[in-house]
Amino acid sequence: MAPTRGVRRVDVTGEAVDLLRRLTAAHGPLLFHQSGGCCDGSAPMCYPDGDLLLGDADVRLGDLDIGLDRAVPVWMSKAQFAYWSHTHLTIDVVTGRGAGFSLEAPYGVRFLIRSRLLTDEELRALPGPGVGGAV
Repeated sequence: MAPTRGVRRVDVTGEAVDLLRRLTAAHGPLLFHQSGGCCDGSAPMCYPDGDLLLGDADVRLGDLDIGLDRAVPVWMSKAQFAYWSHTHLTIDVVTGRGAGFSLEAPYGVRFLIRSRLLTDEELRALPGPGVGGAV
């Protein structure tokens, strides 16, 4: 069976895209790092690109197309990816403040992850995650 075209590990809702465009206008290029349990539980944290030190202990899950010149890369620690490698993540936004340092906190909303297991077909079609801090 041929691999499924266009399969991704990460996606984003329309509401989250709208917020990411506003945050990009205010802060410049952004990135997400899926946290592993500190501060706000297991939440996607949004930072200005370059404000979070990434390295060999991080994997790049993919990029979110938000309709601007630059996509928003999504990162996760290798250790957490070992547990979540069979999961498709969708970044969404809901009303309410999170407890972390993510850029959306002053807006009275927070990013969250909606997840589902990837199908066997999707897993076969996916490339491995990118590793390291270089984008």
